[in-house]
Amino acid sequence: MGKIWLYLSILLMIVYSISLILVLFYSLSQLNLLWNYVQYKKKKEKHPLLDLTKSESIPFITIQLPVFNELYVMERLLKCINQIEYPREKLEVQVLDDSTDESVELTRRLVEDLKIDGLDIVQIRRKNRVGFKAGALKEGLKSAKGEFIAIFDADFLPQPNWLLQTVSQFENEEIGVVQTRWSHINRDYSILTQVQAFALDAHFTLEQVGRNSKGHFMNFNGTAGVWRKTCVLDAGNWEGDTLTEDLDLSYRAQLKNWKFKYLEDVETPSELPVVMSSIRSQQFRWNKGGAENFQKMAKRVIISKEVKSSSKIHSILHLLNSTMFLNVFFMGVLSIPMLYIKNEWGHLSLYFDLSSFFIVSTIIFFCCYWVLYRYKKGGGLMNFIEYIKIFFTFYTIAMGFSYHNSLAVLEGHRGKRSDFIRTPKFNIKTLKDSWGKNKYTTKKISKNVIVEGVLALYFLFGMYSAFIVGKEGDFGLFPFHLIFFIGFVFVFVNSFKTQA
Repeated sequence: MGKIWLYLSILLMIVYSISLILVLFYSLSQLNLLWNYVQYKKKKEKHPLLDLTKSESIPFITIQLPVFNELYVMERLLKCINQIEYPREKLEVQVLDDSTDESVELTRRLVEDLKIDGLDIVQIRRKNRVGFKAGALKEGLKSAKGEFIAIFDADFLPQPNWLLQTVSQFENEEIGVVQTRWSHINRDYSILTQVQAFALDAHFTLEQVGRNSKGHFMNFNGTAGVWRKTCVLDAGNWEGDTLTEDLDLSYRAQLKNWKFKYLEDVETPSELPVVMSSIRSQQFRWNKGGAENFQKMAKRVIISKEVKSSSKIHSILHLLNSTMFLNVFFMGVLSIPMLYIKNEWGHLSLYFDLSSFFIVSTIIFFCCYWVLYRYKKGGGLMNFIEYIKIFFTFYTIAMGFSYHNSLAVLEGHRGKRSDFIRTPKFNIKTLKDSWGKNKYTTKKISKNVIVEGVLALYFLFGMYSAFIVGKEGDFGLFPFHLIFFIGFVFVFVNSFKTQA
């Protein structure tokens, strides 16, 4: 029995150490992206633009709207698209409608009204949902007349001058994609929306700018961007073998030497999901898709002779983005047995002192996000206090999602296939708006929620352990276990609640 415990302890220490190291490497890459971002903000580079004042220079644009059962937001979406400022003779709109409910008839009526109003718009229906969103985009591309393809999900509301701001960026014929930054019309609706907005703000500043400014691979975000049609075709067109078809095509295009351009200053308003079940399905899709793309694209990036070494490193860490949840979850779960091993094996105190170095990763993330927050909100004591509150709220809830997202990552790495579960839209803008009667919200509680409840008790035990191990207790990991405990309790409780 003694040898079994010895070997098990060594195995746990190895896995724990690997997880710590990978998270540290990832945090260091974020620090490098922050440096890139700060350097970019200091420069004001100007690039040549297409002259859209001359009619012969105005390219034909196709706007694709992939939709599936969007009863609550179709009217809002199409009204917004109809207000886009662009010559009507150079614009067409494809509503790629895979819907299976009464929204089909609603969309048909709206499309007919817009045709009468002079908009070149068509509702495209398929017999099945093969390839899901990727399949719909590919189907629409067959008949698309545009030289450039703008894509919007159903919950996005582009400003009237959006096309003029983005299409003008394609003067350089090597540019295959122009991506804009998401903003959020309901970011203050609840704690859940505030945390989502905080995380997405970091992605659309630190990561997108940090990568793009140095020529590293970045990704089209599935919506609120424009593709050059020849780029899509040259890269192999849309493929539906991963749940994040946008990341997949982005990497295939950049491996073909197409350049991407990110416009931080062009915002595209969108709506964040407000119900825990919707957030869970969205997180699962994004994280599983990230792991699937690591399996699909990592080797191609590594063996490419045309990708510089620094871009390869950032690309691999980018593709491993979702896998960090798995490492964080391992760190959390194993930290409790580590507490007991530490106090039993006093001669390994140096190892455990070094392992506490994991806090550096948290400090790096804290500093990176503060710089971004300060750019947006400004400095000062009060803003810093507000930042501390939102950062640790985000950090705690992210820990609570670590088990759920780890399952998604494991499925992605294992190659387990699953359907594309879309995120329900609610048409919510203010605190007065309600989602209670939304027909697309699920009432079913996932079995994983029960596990999350058990994990909350597990980390409660970890907090208790701090008082009983050793002669005087060991409180080094107590804050870490407290964050996990609160995070899992929050996710567990909100998964049962009837309000967001």
